[in-house]
Amino acid sequence: MEHSCCKKIGVAFLVASTVLGSSPVETAHESSQSAASINQVLEWNQVFIDTLIATNTANSSSQRLGAILHTAIFDAYNGIERRYTPIRVDSSAPRGASRRAAVIAAAYTALVGLFPSLTPLQRATLDASYAASLAALSDDGGDDGRSRERGITWGARVASMVLAWRATDGFVHSPPYAPFSGGLAVGQWRPTGGSCVVMSALGLAYTAPFVVASPVQFDPGPPRSLANFTYADDFNSVKALGRKTGSARTDDQTALAPFWEGNASVHWNQAANQMARAHQLSLSNTNRLLAVLNIAMADTAFTVWNAKLFYGGNPLEVTWRPFTSIPLAGTDGIPLTEPDPDWTPLVNTPCHPEYPAGHPSLNGAAATVLLSQFGDGQTFTLTTTGQPSRTYISITQARSDGNNARVWGGMHYPSTVEISDTVGEAVAHYVNRHSMQRLHGRR
Repeated sequence: MEHSCCKKIGVAFLVASTVLGSSPVETAHESSQSAASINQVLEWNQVFIDTLIATNTANSSSQRLGAILHTAIFDAYNGIERRYTPIRVDSSAPRGASRRAAVIAAAYTALVGLFPSLTPLQRATLDASYAASLAALSDDGGDDGRSRERGITWGARVASMVLAWRATDGFVHSPPYAPFSGGLAVGQWRPTGGSCVVMSALGLAYTAPFVVASPVQFDPGPPRSLANFTYADDFNSVKALGRKTGSARTDDQTALAPFWEGNASVHWNQAANQMARAHQLSLSNTNRLLAVLNIAMADTAFTVWNAKLFYGGNPLEVTWRPFTSIPLAGTDGIPLTEPDPDWTPLVNTPCHPEYPAGHPSLNGAAATVLLSQFGDGQTFTLTTTGQPSRTYISITQARSDGNNARVWGGMHYPSTVEISDTVGEAVAHYVNRHSMQRLHGRR
């Protein structure tokens, strides 16, 4: 794992749709309209969102799943349209294959492969969604179903190829990766007790990216030192704002912290799905938008976890959590930090190093993709299981709330949040500019 100082990022700031609180895109189940009025990419993105919710999939696993799904959908559709450079599958579909059928088959095949542990009811619902989507296509080409069948065969083939590609991407390893538990040096991350014994989601640190060259291409560089005045500011900010009781938070900030602890892939796919629907994006434009969104989030996650492991393994770097640093402040040698042995965070502390921060990096990546497509003033509703839904009228406000929630929840320091958001933004720009590019002469 090589990290170069010359690559630092500068600091700037299901399975049914009824499971979901926000209004889903119109699906084949719910409409008697023609297939041409249904956006199958949005339909199956919604199935993905609902699957994440229904299966309670961990945030740390979700970005990779979303990227695999939308790679399969993108390459299946694009293999017929031939408008953009492909992500992985660089071959043409059979002549006359249905694009819509290819999307449906690619999405279904990918989801079956990605969620092998669905309950019988969840699998039955997924199967019913697939059957209804295909039934809504009717003849889809006026050729006695031959176009549809070619599309189904092609979409399933592409998804199988993408699944096989990512099966060896490093996320899962045999034998398992050596567990990592940090160390006891002052400033170094250590497990926070209870079930937190070793670093969680360790496989992300070793996973090969989809588009960026390597997980160190956008390495954030090391965190500030204990002797840096920024550390004291960070410490005192989260000490005041992130404590479980007696904090300086407003009531709304207290509610936002657990809300934004929810699954980032759910939140930002909900936002993208609703915006694409409101703007009536074409199938082709929707296809690229959701592929860029989910790949940018996945490559950001791999970048961040690689850095968590690298800097967390260095006893000279500051990667400990507020959960540790505030009670042990008497050991840090800094007059401006006072220990509080009774301090506990509002939100349970995740079991991995504090630096860099996962959720803020994903917020930066996703918001950057959506801002590049739509502009800031958008209305969308987000949901988190067990929390009241939130309606936003600004992408930037959602991004800001999601980032600040990590400090209000007592999990992260402000400077880490800012740096991490910038990493996600940089990755998103790179993915958008260096993949799925328009082929010459194609409009």
